[in-house]
Amino acid sequence: MIQLIVGHKGSGKTKAMIDLANKAAKESKGNIVVVEKDVELTYDISSQARLVYSDEYSIAGYDALFGFITGILAGNYDITHIFVDPVFKMCGRDFEAFTQMVNKLDNLASAKDVSLYFTVSCEPGELPYHLRDMVAVEL
Repeated sequence: MIQLIVGHKGSGKTKAMIDLANKAAKESKGNIVVVEKDVELTYDISSQARLVYSDEYSIAGYDALFGFITGILAGNYDITHIFVDPVFKMCGRDFEAFTQMVNKLDNLASAKDVSLYFTVSCEPGELPYHLRDMVAVEL
């Protein structure tokens, strides 16, 4: 299942994602992974979740992010949640490429029973129509 946390810059998307990740870390019987662009969340994310910095792996573009996420899933069978913040800063503000990646990941997430969350800096009305059903948090 793919969930989007959507809002304009400075609206509290990262805070909402932190709250969701920490809640998942308390309640999940599996592993939680948080993919963050830099080291800002080191003390905000529960130590029960694995925090990964995308800049360390030179993730540039949606194909690279797709490969990174699928690699994480391939390396650990008991991941229940993956949080990615902020997707547009990692890969660029390309709604078409983002939509294609989300569509591919949605099938995989369903098959693996994994919840994937992305923070997306935009107004909800800017999202492609078929992604609007994936909005979990609108700020």
